[in-house]
Amino acid sequence: MSENKISDPSTWVDKYSELLFKYAMMRLNNSSVAEDVVQETFMAALKAKDNFSGNSSEQTWFVAILKNKIIDHIRKASREINFEDIAPDSSDAESYFIKSGAMAGNWVPEKRPVDWKLDSNNLAEQKEFWKFLQYCLSVLPKNMAMVFVLREMEEEEPEKICNDLKIDPTNLRVIIYRARLQLRKCLEKNWIGIENEC
Repeated sequence: MSENKISDPSTWVDKYSELLFKYAMMRLNNSSVAEDVVQETFMAALKAKDNFSGNSSEQTWFVAILKNKIIDHIRKASREINFEDIAPDSSDAESYFIKSGAMAGNWVPEKRPVDWKLDSNNLAEQKEFWKFLQYCLSVLPKNMAMVFVLREMEEEEPEKICNDLKIDPTNLRVIIYRARLQLRKCLEKNWIGIENEC
């Protein structure tokens, strides 16, 4: 494919729909919503095809459009969600760390994260991890999952998330902290098979 040349739009669905759908499902965990944002992605690509610069691969271009559609969806959905019910509370974090003495700031031994001993080069393990991460995201409260996806998976800037979701920075940190904690517990229980009472 030469620079600034894009493939025939009639081939896009066959080439990219499966990849885009999996990407959207991982972040949205709802098949009908994932299908909608993928469809919106194809429509946006069709409108913007003359602006394709060729500076990235066509697949990368489609994923970038999809990321924007996912973020737009989360922003719209966030209007229906109450973020106030995750009020800042430092007692959660403090219970995981030693408060005083020579060991202050270190993990309380029984609450230390478990060493998962995983091989990051093992593709089967990676695929299994993503399957369980998707499950664990689905059981998080919706407001936590949305914030986690925006910050950790879509790598949105904290200031932008706070502005878009109308939450303050302290609340954002609390939501991210609690989401990570719950995801860790869920993954340890369901994927690693470790019951860790935290």
